[in-house]
Amino acid sequence: MEYKDYYKIMDVKRDATQDEIKRAYRKLARKYHPDVSKESNAEERFKAVGEAYEVLKDPEKRAAYDQLGADWKAGQDFKPPPDWDAGFEFSGGGYTAGSGGIHSDFFEQMFGQQFRQAGARGGRRTFHMRGDDHHAKVLIDLEDSFAGATRSMSLHVPEVTGDGHVVTRERTLNVRIPKGIRPGQQIRLAGQGAPGLGGAESGDLYLEVMFRDHPLYRVDGADIYLDLPVAPWEAALGASIKAPTPAGAVDLKIPASSNQGRKMRLKGRGLPGRTPGDLYVVLQVTLPPADSDDAKRLYEQMQDKLGFNPRATMGVA
Repeated sequence: MEYKDYYKIMDVKRDATQDEIKRAYRKLARKYHPDVSKESNAEERFKAVGEAYEVLKDPEKRAAYDQLGADWKAGQDFKPPPDWDAGFEFSGGGYTAGSGGIHSDFFEQMFGQQFRQAGARGGRRTFHMRGDDHHAKVLIDLEDSFAGATRSMSLHVPEVTGDGHVVTRERTLNVRIPKGIRPGQQIRLAGQGAPGLGGAESGDLYLEVMFRDHPLYRVDGADIYLDLPVAPWEAALGASIKAPTPAGAVDLKIPASSNQGRKMRLKGRGLPGRTPGDLYVVLQVTLPPADSDDAKRLYEQMQDKLGFNPRATMGVA
């Protein structure tokens, strides 16, 4: 996927005001409109300008785009950084007719579904109307979901200053994390969205929960996975060992003749809930290093006495 430099497409500086961006769009839209332009690539340029304006005209999309930094170059192979939009509060800003409704892969990846959903309630307001709901993605630790917790979270809120520049304001909220919440589920904070008009109630803030990477565990739905190192003799002969879990260490019996990747299920030890998830222990057979003469001799003895060929079933010697 190619990176799109929307400021370059619009021929404006990164610190351009919203009015400067609007004037640039009108100028370029007239220049490249397919009905009047003589340029050979007019339609392509017109769509590119419309897409760039789609992002830069909207303080929320623009602030999110600016979070990527200024080091990317137009056409450069691009992959969004993990959780690039975490902690960013948005409401969505609708879509510009001039874009033709056709956007690049870059736009759809960065601003497609979540901004479309958030902006679904856009449009003209009457004097008395409930405020818009806001949305943000937040990162939590696995342990917060496993036990439940209250955490202080900072969100970045885009605003337009009096001179037309887009800035982000930080606000901090104390958020109660429900026990057993899963990745992708939402926490609703009533009244923390946009203010209402004419004395109407404020909208709500919806926090989409994602889990930070954990040094031991990975989460799939309500299930938790643990890659557990075991010694070759523990896998071959069987053993009783200790295994970590989010609730504390447990005794685990390794069956004899266990192979690499064997999956052992600990029922009900995943994320809690009405139907709790399971914890899956995946055995990772780990070889001792051959970093001493004694260790090398032991490996040589195994080679001589066991006559083991792990590729025997593949038809090769």
